[in-house]
Amino acid sequence: MTDRIPFRVKPMLATLVREPFDRPGWVYEEKYDGFRILAYKEGPRVTLLSRNTKDRTTTFPAIARAVAQLVPRTLLLDGEVVAFDRRGVSRFQLLQNLGAEPKYAVFDCLYLNGRDLRKQPLTERRAALEQQIPKSGTLFTSARLSDDGLKAYQSAKRKGLEGVLAKDAAAPYREGRSSDWLKFKVHQEDEFIIVGYTAPAGSRKHFGALLLAAHDDGGPLRFTGKVGTGFTQTTLAQLHKKFQPLIRSKPTVADPPRERDITWLAPQLVAQISYAEWTADRKLRQPVFLGLRDDKPAKEVTVPEAQ
Repeated sequence: MTDRIPFRVKPMLATLVREPFDRPGWVYEEKYDGFRILAYKEGPRVTLLSRNTKDRTTTFPAIARAVAQLVPRTLLLDGEVVAFDRRGVSRFQLLQNLGAEPKYAVFDCLYLNGRDLRKQPLTERRAALEQQIPKSGTLFTSARLSDDGLKAYQSAKRKGLEGVLAKDAAAPYREGRSSDWLKFKVHQEDEFIIVGYTAPAGSRKHFGALLLAAHDDGGPLRFTGKVGTGFTQTTLAQLHKKFQPLIRSKPTVADPPRERDITWLAPQLVAQISYAEWTADRKLRQPVFLGLRDDKPAKEVTVPEAQ
């Protein structure tokens, strides 16, 4: 048996829905707030790939070592690298700032000792996973919530989770966006493109607020509001340095705000933003900057719309 896994996959992605639900034959899992990672174990070699196929093996060496210590010769895992706060809730900001030890929440097994499991139902893939991964530690199996989707939602709400992933237990693993995996949110958090920044005021240095945007149904960039909180002095300086090569003379959004002292940027950097809700004019209310993402290209960032 060769130690080479004969394929590379793009991750299966959940579709956002507006309301929690309960369906027979579906399972409900904690939705983690971290980096999606596919882990390939090929003999003694382990490779960690992000959702856009960037190699993260050296970024998370402890996770790579933990995967290397697993028994199977060949193994392909799908999961989320996360960092937890004191209440046991995953926080992207902690992971971004290395404020807690990264762990790997594994929720799928796609290849095991020469056997391709992608066409098998989730129940079989999960069973294979649970035989290989410990319940806790640097690697652990993702947390299952109540078998009742509505109770799972209430549990996630009490704990303060980002949301719930609902999965058809009979479905195979399909690359890309799928209706076999759905997600409903407890609080709002999405990716937005940084398209500019305002001048600093008072004692703040480097910039005041970031201007955010997203593609409207894959079309033009639409301005979605400004975020001025969630920054430390260090992140203000780091971001400002990243912005300098991206400065442009004109806005790239179709509906730029009429405001002075804006420095426009090429739409390349993607930020993770939490927010309370959307306003009536489709702007973010009470947004907070959580960190930059480099695992999703800006061209794929669209205005979040639940089905």
